[in-house]
Amino acid sequence: MPCRNAAGTINDALASIEAQALCDFECITVDDGSTDDTADRLNEWSRRDRRFHVIHTPHRGIVSALNTSIEAAAAPVIARMDADDVAHPGRLSRQLELLESRPDLAACGTGIRYFPRATLGQGARRYERWINGLIEGDDIARDIFVECPIPHPTLMIRRSALDAVGGYRDPGWPEDYDLILRLWAAGYGMAKVADRLLDWRDGPARLSRTDPRYSPAAFRRCKAGWLMRTYLRDRSGIVVWGAGPTGKAMARELVAHGAMLLAFVDLDPRRIGQAIHGAPVIEPAGIDAFRGAFSLAAVAQPGGRAAIRVALEAAGWRETRDFCAVA
Repeated sequence: MPCRNAAGTINDALASIEAQALCDFECITVDDGSTDDTADRLNEWSRRDRRFHVIHTPHRGIVSALNTSIEAAAAPVIARMDADDVAHPGRLSRQLELLESRPDLAACGTGIRYFPRATLGQGARRYERWINGLIEGDDIARDIFVECPIPHPTLMIRRSALDAVGGYRDPGWPEDYDLILRLWAAGYGMAKVADRLLDWRDGPARLSRTDPRYSPAAFRRCKAGWLMRTYLRDRSGIVVWGAGPTGKAMARELVAHGAMLLAFVDLDPRRIGQAIHGAPVIEPAGIDAFRGAFSLAAVAQPGGRAAIRVALEAAGWRETRDFCAVA
């Protein structure tokens, strides 16, 4: 658990760990150079319960704090949590049961519930529904380029798999998404406990709202880089289904990474026949001319991605072999 100026929330977070049904754990907290009372509160927890350990470091950022805690961990299974979230009592036991019953899994997450609900916007509610709907490995793989499919504060991972992919790193985009993509690309299995076992705090101070590594541009760089390493490796080019803002931005990033942009597919008759980034905009029936290319269902809304999936599969394109969804 990395901690940075978390004095207002850390007691609730650690109390939720203390209340776990699974009692045999060690909780390693890293105080990342806090300037408030976080250090004092962590020290108090470590004095009163030998399962809680605190490491104090200068401020080096979340990736350094995560790797510092991993180096200190003794267990063969590692769980993540943030210092402003609240775990339900069954979280650790349910996740450990899943890993123990499924040797094919290297990691698992859980469902989440955002809080406080009163200030939760419609976008966050849609994201909550989307991420809670991805349970099994096929679901996670299908949507891996939409966004990070496992909520990072719910991650539980076998130490062997974490070490095998090199732990956490800072490539200039989200460290959690980067880790999940490396696990997926290496063939490791992932799934979720379907129940909502973590209350995930949503607020203006979250790193995802304040750090440029979590900006939309950083996510696109991450997705483009991993698409080029995986699905787009040795392909003749890309056909982007969706000529709106999402499709155009993703196509632009992929071209910057060296992809060959062959065409856009769109339903809007005003766009068909135009050229975007030098590629023609075609109607859906024209996609058969690009067999051998890889198609991206690149729209922001889940309903739009579902419709594109239906159309591509009806045309004989198979998901994860011939196309994938991105957002």
